[in-house]
Amino acid sequence: MNSDKITKYFLFAGSLLILVVAGGMVFSLVGGAIPAFHKFGWHFIVSSDWNPTEGRENYGALPFIAGTLITSVLALLISIPMAFSTSLFVAEYFRKTPVASVLSSLVDLLAGIPSIVYGLWGFYTLRPFIMHLGLSPQGFGVFTSGIILAIMIIPYATSLSNEIITMVPNELKEAAYSLGATRLEVIFNVIVPNARSGIVASYILAFGRALGETMAVTMLIGNDNKIPHSLFDTGNTMASVIANQFGEADGLKLSSLIAIGLLLFIITALVNTAGKFIIKRLS
Repeated sequence: MNSDKITKYFLFAGSLLILVVAGGMVFSLVGGAIPAFHKFGWHFIVSSDWNPTEGRENYGALPFIAGTLITSVLALLISIPMAFSTSLFVAEYFRKTPVASVLSSLVDLLAGIPSIVYGLWGFYTLRPFIMHLGLSPQGFGVFTSGIILAIMIIPYATSLSNEIITMVPNELKEAAYSLGATRLEVIFNVIVPNARSGIVASYILAFGRALGETMAVTMLIGNDNKIPHSLFDTGNTMASVIANQFGEADGLKLSSLIAIGLLLFIITALVNTAGKFIIKRLS
């Protein structure tokens, strides 16, 4: 057997293993969520009631779906201008300079910091600052969590955007400059159109990272099982409610938490699918 066939079989085995693991995850989540959906039906998705009292148990995932989407979208909106500006600074304005090298290293460092460290920083630094501004009585809430999430996902969006922007052919930029275009015109008429699919992909990747974040959000969102009525209100996310209550859950409550995990899996899959569709249209 030659090396090409060995490589082919090895790659096939790796791809098959990924499919088996993904299928096993879906199978276990669906199996664990069946009792909750059997008890509450599709009302589980749109209900905002979360009552673990024995004999009157009633569970609904809507507050956690809302908290997850609100914090993630807020984080994405905050991170986009910062990530886009940083990627242009590193990959275009100060490309191959010591300043760009240092900033790029700092961005990579931010990507490697554990989420619990971000949570501690947010709890002891950002939260008191929010309290000092009078935006929230105890500093907890959707806004605080959104800021932390934005800081956490900026490195992901920035790093990928850097790579995409640097891949834009220099010939295109030089041709635009030779026609009298300014740097700003080159950025928005040459670089962005050629790199937009990759830039959008970086933001989708960052958004997916925000959807599943657990520890930092758990420490700052307030962990109230209700739908937030403002950016400065407390709430809960799908990941944080699982982290908080999974250890002591059993029976119907455990099944409801697994069902929330299944819904988070589905939402993430839908976001990735929509992102691929958008990238295909932009390419």
